[in-house]
Amino acid sequence: MKFPTRGLYAITQTANKSADTVVEEVAAALRGGAVVVQYRDKHPDNALDLARQLVQLCHRHQVPLLINDDVELALQAGADGVHLGREDSAIEEARDRLGPEAIIGCSCYNSVELALAAERRGADYVAFGRFFPSSSKPLARPADPATLRRAKQALTVPRVAIGGILPENGAQLLEAGADLLAVIGGLFDCEPEQSARNYQALFSRPCR
Repeated sequence: MKFPTRGLYAITQTANKSADTVVEEVAAALRGGAVVVQYRDKHPDNALDLARQLVQLCHRHQVPLLINDDVELALQAGADGVHLGREDSAIEEARDRLGPEAIIGCSCYNSVELALAAERRGADYVAFGRFFPSSSKPLARPADPATLRRAKQALTVPRVAIGGILPENGAQLLEAGADLLAVIGGLFDCEPEQSARNYQALFSRPCR
């Protein structure tokens, strides 16, 4: 399955939620138009079972399911790929384990140079952020929309923006050069299906 070039990138909100609730919320986000889902869980119980459920759910919607940080979990669950941070497995190692068709994304924070290196090493997309205050990444260093503008000129892979993004502030990041908006709290802190529709409406505007 290919990584989408534009749209809402949903990242699971798992803290203090049952597996059934996570699945129900992701299903609602998919109905609302999410084009890719990442399973992110920093304190997982029964991660493999939940990951497999999410893979099946996303594939029914023809949407790729990625795993945060964990290459082996992605392999065992039959996920479409993995998202890697600075401290995670190298892109080359992930590619060796998951194969040539896997989607591999990489966090690049506020650095176009990191993004260029990730692209050269085979990343399928790069992510920048955080752009706004974020409850899920409160200590992350802030990113600048100017980085997106530079990245748009320098990169060929899709650019994902993350961090405190709401329907009210997402348009400025798309205008700066983001292709996808990655969201956790703004999507799952309220009703996910309608929230997803609110984000997706931003993408109906013409690209610049």
